[in-house]
Amino acid sequence: MKKILLVCTLLCTILIYGQEKSGAKQFWENLQKQCGKSFEGEVTEGAANDTFRDKKLVMHVRNCDKKTIRIPFFVGDDKSRTWVLTYKKDRIQLKHDHRHEDGSEDKVTQYGGKTTNSGSSTLQFFPADQETRELIPNAAANVWWITLDETSFTYNLRRIGSDRLFTVKFDLTKTVATPSAPWGWKD
Repeated sequence: MKKILLVCTLLCTILIYGQEKSGAKQFWENLQKQCGKSFEGEVTEGAANDTFRDKKLVMHVRNCDKKTIRIPFFVGDDKSRTWVLTYKKDRIQLKHDHRHEDGSEDKVTQYGGKTTNSGSSTLQFFPADQETRELIPNAAANVWWITLDETSFTYNLRRIGSDRLFTVKFDLTKTVATPSAPWGWKD
């Protein structure tokens, strides 16, 4: 009798409150917990001559609302990059917003991709979309992914069919001073 009651209670809870949150929703909510914080990172995978390796790398989860999270990514004094994540219909889209110092858009900007499924609470994959294929033909085989847990955030890029791999890992256990606005933004 107790088992039947437990099953009925569980079924009623699911009907009333809906099923467990999807991987995309959990990932989104966990990333939003970092809003307003800045973290230092390091390149853990990438070419030996990668220009990022000798520079201070900082991500700032600067702007969060219900459906958009903007994360400027600073490479030394270069404030041209912002990762823009958008949540819609249980999918997450990643776009790369590149700006010049005067705030104008770079000619190579707004490339990225959208998840093809809900992913997991700790991992989201973004295969290159059509806009990316048209803007940067060589990037048609790009896949980006982000991992997220209590201690780290990683941004990753792999060009399928090549040796190209880039990973930068940020330590979420230590915040750093919040940088000034990225290019094209106002404080």
